[in-house]
Amino acid sequence: MVIRWLKEFWQDESGIGVVEMILILVVLIGLVLIFKDQLGALVNGIFKEIQSKTSSVYS
Repeated sequence: MVIRWLKEFWQDESGIGVVEMILILVVLIGLVLIFKDQLGALVNGIFKEIQSKTSSVYS
């Protein structure tokens, strides 16, 4: 009885999607941590450009 349950549990693949999603999240978080400075500079540059364009529209 226990052996049959273990075989069914081992062959059950319903949790594979969750494991894949966790691995993808770990990779994305790792990339963000590695490129944190570059991403911060890029976002700051984008916001500065937006601010300069909107101030030229309002003036």
